Amino acid sequence: MIYVTGDTHGDVDRLFDKELKKLKKDDTLIICGDFGFVWDGSDREMKILDELGNRRYNVLFVDGTHENYELLNSKFRMTVWNKGRVHRVSGTCFHALRGEIFEIEGNRIFTFGGGESRDKEMRLEQGTWYREEMPSAAEMESGAEKLDEYGDEVDYIITHEPPSLVKSTMLLRSSEPDEVNKLNGYLEQLNRACRFKHWYFGSMHEDKVVTPVHTAVFRHILPIK
Repeated sequence: MIYVTGDTHGDVDRLFDKELKKLKKDDTLIICGDFGFVWDGSDREMKILDELGNRRYNVLFVDGTHENYELLNSKFRMTVWNKGRVHRVSGTCFHALRGEIFEIEGNRIFTFGGGESRDKEMRLEQGTWYREEMPSAAEMESGAEKLDEYGDEVDYIITHEPPSLVKSTMLLRSSEPDEVNKLNGYLEQLNRACRFKHWYFGSMHEDKVVTPVHTAVFRHILPIK
């Protein structure tokens, strides 16, 4: 089985959620960004990653806005897992590179991480903001080209940010300012051009079915069927 959950933000308690006990050998848990366990490179962090990488199921995460990209892109070896490029973080724990398509249990899953920090100025002052959080034009082009190789048809799409219209709808319902960015616009283009069964994203920190084919996920651990 394949499961999906939202941002973990380095919260160790999330890794011991009772729902995770039902995952079996060779199952896969996909995390929709802001993984947060690759942050300071401390001994404590490495022990957490080692424990996570030794579990009976696979962990695959897309990057979000709050990651240590310097560490993520320099410390871990790049390899191929289920036909998509990844960083092998520890054992069976992987970071999905942007714009990759993974073939897992007969499903084609397109992943695309990244986002834009609302608190960028504060993070700049603290030295915890990384320019790489926003995907480059080359990464966006590469993602589109990968989808072209599959005839613009996949089973599932996993991202950190949602397409712009989905994000605008959620912000309108919550009476928050409509703050979409170029990544949301790019994902909206993919949303219109691609055929897919369902799209999951994590940046909105809600557990909500937004449309029949778009689901915001945060703390829930949902099976992909």
